[in-house]
Amino acid sequence: MKASRRSFIRYASLAAAGNLLGLRPFGALNALAQSAGDYKALVCVFLFGGNDANNMLIPFDTTGYGQYSSIRGPLALAQNTLLPLTPAPNFALNPSIPDIQTLFNNKNAAFVANVGTLVQPLTRTQYLAGQTAPTNLFSHPDQQLEWQNAAQSAATPTGWAGRMADVLGSSYNSGASIPMITSVAGDSLFCNGTNSTPVSISPGNLSGAACSEGAECAARQAAAQALLTLNSGVSLVQADDGITTNAYAYAKTLSDAVQSISPLQTVFPANNGLAAQLKQIAQIIQVRAALGVQRQIFFAGIGNFDTHADQITLQNGLLSQISPALAAFYQATVELNVASEVTTFTMSDFSRAFQPNSNNGSDHAWGSHHIVMGGAVKGGQIYGTYPTLALGGPDDSGSNGRWIPSTATSQYAATLAQWFGVTSSELPTVLPAIGNFSTNNLGFV
Repeated sequence: MKASRRSFIRYASLAAAGNLLGLRPFGALNALAQSAGDYKALVCVFLFGGNDANNMLIPFDTTGYGQYSSIRGPLALAQNTLLPLTPAPNFALNPSIPDIQTLFNNKNAAFVANVGTLVQPLTRTQYLAGQTAPTNLFSHPDQQLEWQNAAQSAATPTGWAGRMADVLGSSYNSGASIPMITSVAGDSLFCNGTNSTPVSISPGNLSGAACSEGAECAARQAAAQALLTLNSGVSLVQADDGITTNAYAYAKTLSDAVQSISPLQTVFPANNGLAAQLKQIAQIIQVRAALGVQRQIFFAGIGNFDTHADQITLQNGLLSQISPALAAFYQATVELNVASEVTTFTMSDFSRAFQPNSNNGSDHAWGSHHIVMGGAVKGGQIYGTYPTLALGGPDDSGSNGRWIPSTATSQYAATLAQWFGVTSSELPTVLPAIGNFSTNNLGFV
C-alpha cells in the first residue's frame, strides 16, 4: 500500500530512534482522566489483497446455488459443506467461518452485500458508456487507498477515519492522553486526518522500544531519547524530534495503563496474527477511562487474499484465522461490558472475479460482501443488494463477474460514522461524495 511523504518522514524518524511506536502530534499530553462516559469504538479489519467474497457469502437455495456452482467451477464449495444462516435461509457461509455463523445466527453480526468504491450510483449501461467511476479500478494499491479515503482517486491524502477524528476530537476526546485513532497494523491512510493523526503500535509491545542486546538495551534507549533534546537548528529535524518525543510519551502512557489492569479472561487464539492485534485493541479499550477517551477508532489487518492460484486452500486458511479472532474479540467486549459500544467491520481492496482463472484462482474484481459485528449491530440480516450471478449480466462490469457495487463505500462508512457521532452537517466533511447517493444510512447499526 502506498504511504504519504509525511507518513514516510514519521516512520523514518521513529526507526532512527529504534522505536516501534509512531505517531504525529495530537495535542498536548494531559493528566489521565478518571472516567470516560458515552463511549463508542469502531474497529476496522482490513482484508489485504482482495478477499473473494463470492466464496464467503454463498446462495444456498436450489436456484441460487445452481447459478453459483455452474459458473464457479473448480472454485465452487460443495453445498453440503456450507454453513446455513438460520435468519437468512437462502444464504450460507464458507465452512471456515463457523464463529461468524454463530454470531450471525445470534444476531450479533450482519453482512452488507456488494459494497465497493463508487463516486455516484452506477449501472452496467452507465459504466460501459464511460460514466464517472473511481480511478484505477482493479488495482491493489489504488483500491486499498480509495476504500480508506472514500474518494474517487488514491491521491486524496486523508482517510475517512482521520476526517472523523478531525471533526469529533474536540467534542469527545478533549482531555484524552492519546490520539483518537490507533493502528495495530502499521501505517494506514485510513487513519490520517488533516489536523489529527494516529498512534501506531506493535501488538504486544506497548512499551514501544525494540532491542535484542540484553543489558545494553536500556543505555541505547536512553541515548536515543537524549538525542531528541539536541537542538540541531534544522526545522525538519526538530519537528521529527518532537514527533518521536511524543511517541515515547504515548508509549509510556499506554504501557503504564495496560500494566495496571487485570488480564482479560477471554482466551484469544494462539499463533494468530489478527487475534494478537484484536487482543491488543481489547486491552486498550479496557483502559479507556484512564486514557480519557470517549471515542476510539482502531485499524487492524490481515493478508494476503490475492488468490490468483490455489484459492480454496489459501482463502480458507485465512478465513479460519479471522473467524475465531473475531469471535474472541466480540467475547472480550462482552467481558468488558462494551459489546454495544464497539462495532467491528471489514474492508478489503475488492472482491474477485466470479469466473475462475486457469490456475484454480480468481482475478481482481470490484464489489464485495462485508461483515459488521457488535452488540449495536442489527444482526441476522443481509443488507444491500446481492448481485445477479450471471457473466455479462446486469451487475457485471464486463463478462467475467466483476460486480458493479450496488452500495458505495461512502454509504457503508456514513452508516458507521453516524452511529459513531458524526452529525448530518458534518457528514459531507467526512465523506465528500455522500451527497451523490439517495441513502446515507443503510440501517445495519
